[in-house]
Amino acid sequence: MNTTPDLAVPDPQFPIVLGLDTFGDVTRDEHGQLLSHAQAIRNLVEQGVQAEAVGLDFFGIGEHHTPDIPLSAADVVLSAIAARTERIRLGSAVTVLSSDDPVRVFQRYSTLNAVSNGRAEVILGRGSSVDSFPLFGYDLQDYEELFDEKTNLFAELLKGGPVTWHGNTRAALVDQDVVPHLESGPFPAWIGVGGSPQSVIRAARYGFSLMLAIIGGSPQRFAPFSQLFGQALQQLSQPARPVGIHSPGHVAHTDEQAFEEFWPHYLAMIRQVSKTRGFRTPTKESFTREIGPDGALYVGSPETVAQKIAANMTTLGATRFDLKYGMGGLSHDKLMSNIELFGTKVAPRVRELLG
Repeated sequence: MNTTPDLAVPDPQFPIVLGLDTFGDVTRDEHGQLLSHAQAIRNLVEQGVQAEAVGLDFFGIGEHHTPDIPLSAADVVLSAIAARTERIRLGSAVTVLSSDDPVRVFQRYSTLNAVSNGRAEVILGRGSSVDSFPLFGYDLQDYEELFDEKTNLFAELLKGGPVTWHGNTRAALVDQDVVPHLESGPFPAWIGVGGSPQSVIRAARYGFSLMLAIIGGSPQRFAPFSQLFGQALQQLSQPARPVGIHSPGHVAHTDEQAFEEFWPHYLAMIRQVSKTRGFRTPTKESFTREIGPDGALYVGSPETVAQKIAANMTTLGATRFDLKYGMGGLSHDKLMSNIELFGTKVAPRVRELLG
């Protein structure tokens, strides 16, 4: 795909937003022992509170349903963080809408919006990790239809007021009042896109913002998606919407420290998921390429990570970047250090680089 130079300007009408996403991987204690799910979740609340304390704009938690990533009720954890924070925006790093009920998702996040005094957001996805489909009795053959219909219904719910809706994947609604009501208009909703042009068009059609989930390969290959999104919004007579980037990484005091802390856990994670998703096992050489200027991983010192974020936000015309931090096996202390460095060193430097 061609990366067009005139894409390389983040839309100035939208503020620069820098945040963190996590899947809440189970971490280890100082002796290397895996923590309980309960302790990992309590630690996650502390991480969200820390994110506000160091000045970040957003903290998101992604939905998963596995023993190593037990975040099956992200909105509950976000509510606990909301009770201890005042400013930071809170939301899902991804909600697998295909295997959930749009009415319940709306109700949960409109409740979070009330609890947090208007700070809720939601990122909707089809589900690259499909553990929730058999768990809730959905057929993967209906993957596309489920997401399209449920996104359509969610868009109607965000408009407020009684909803009338008919589809094939759930019961119809006829002049249904869905509560709690939103206090001051719809909360921000995004569509997470990992490589599907259809999802880019879908985001534009329903008036949602675009979150580019870039977890491997060159970020520049996503530049045509940003262009497609802008074109689709214009053709559909929709107002401009922001584009964001979600990518994994880890920040430490030096490039060498970040490499040594992140690499073994990244290798273990890819080996595990490759059993079901066909990923190639990385080598140190391929990992070095991924953390380099043309790769998808943001691993290094604050300056290294900030330079890469600013460059790719410019290339993709994005005004938001969420670092997906954390990896199974990393300690809570290392995650807290990552958050501190990202908030106090990386984020200010990115804003400086973007002017």
